[in-house]
Amino acid sequence: MKRGARLVLLVAVIAAIIFTLAGCAPGDAVESPGYVSGDGTVTIFSESDQHEPLVLAGTTFAGDPLDVADYRGQVVLLNTWYAACPPCRAEAPDLVAADARDDVQVIGINGRDDAGTADAFDRTFDVEYPSIDDSNGDAVAALQGVVAVNAVPSSVILDPEGRIYARVIGRVEPSTLTSLLDEAAVRTGGVPTASDAGANG
Repeated sequence: MKRGARLVLLVAVIAAIIFTLAGCAPGDAVESPGYVSGDGTVTIFSESDQHEPLVLAGTTFAGDPLDVADYRGQVVLLNTWYAACPPCRAEAPDLVAADARDDVQVIGINGRDDAGTADAFDRTFDVEYPSIDDSNGDAVAALQGVVAVNAVPSSVILDPEGRIYARVIGRVEPSTLTSLLDEAAVRTGGVPTASDAGANG
């Protein structure tokens, strides 16, 4: 093989590795209005922007119906994930800890794994909160109709009235997660707030 051909092949292999490692990364911000680029970036939405409760329902991997409306009065953390995604695995213990709070309900959304794979993940990380089997894409579509979710993992936090309070694109840092849940728990009216903040800043 000529030197030039070997160089082209090497470049192609490196590019393939980079694209594979970037599999959990967000898409292009231009393709999705309102999308905030950057792994771990947080967007907090004003009450005036999110005045209606989120409508989202599905079926768990155990075959049970699940509707976010059943958790009114609690903060709901919706988290997109799949078992082979490294940042999903890294943040799993933090989500388990969040779900242990009396005022928080975590709900996973998984459109890639089968029930056996999802169950194995749950056993590995002692996950007790349910996940929607989103193989048909309906749950993510319901989210995308209201707020862009262009990365896995991503988290959407609902206040006790079911309105979207915040979105995290990528893995959410533990301290940021705690703050967001605390803030969402007390938002039941009052002065609207709107801000963007970097989770890593």
